[in-house]
Amino acid sequence: MSGETELAARPAMRARTKWFAIGALLVAAGAFTAIAVGGIGNNLVYYWGPKELRNAGDKAVGATIRLGGQVAVGSVKRSEGVSNLEFDVTDGTALVHVVSRGVPPQLFRDRIGVVVEGTMTRAGTFEGHRLMVSHDNKYRAPGDRNVDIKTLMRSTEGLDVPETEKVAATPRQ
Repeated sequence: MSGETELAARPAMRARTKWFAIGALLVAAGAFTAIAVGGIGNNLVYYWGPKELRNAGDKAVGATIRLGGQVAVGSVKRSEGVSNLEFDVTDGTALVHVVSRGVPPQLFRDRIGVVVEGTMTRAGTFEGHRLMVSHDNKYRAPGDRNVDIKTLMRSTEGLDVPETEKVAATPRQ
């Protein structure tokens, strides 16, 4: 008798599993549709280099874009005020003129890697509202990349050190 009840329970269990799987798929499809209709595309930020930005043409106009490349040599022009800055970004093959209204980071200069977030205008100028620089973490002595460390340390001898730092630097016994 117990064998017959076990065989009768299997089809009922399969039917429940089947309906559970269908229900899970319907919930997932509903969530995907809600996200797609909800405008997730409006929140996307594209990351392009100057060449891709130029090739995009009218598709790039008005979209929020992160433009990455290097600051072209001799292109930095600071206008009146701290936050008005114009420069060109290059990837070695194309150039994009950038007008930035944000305060530039202290490390900003020619030949440094930058990422500028903003929008492309119909006039062909990139209007940046956020400017970030990228750099490596290696320290180099100012003016010389191959300086001898002993020579560099000798150059600091005789510098005046405030009394509070002298006390803090003295080893305790």
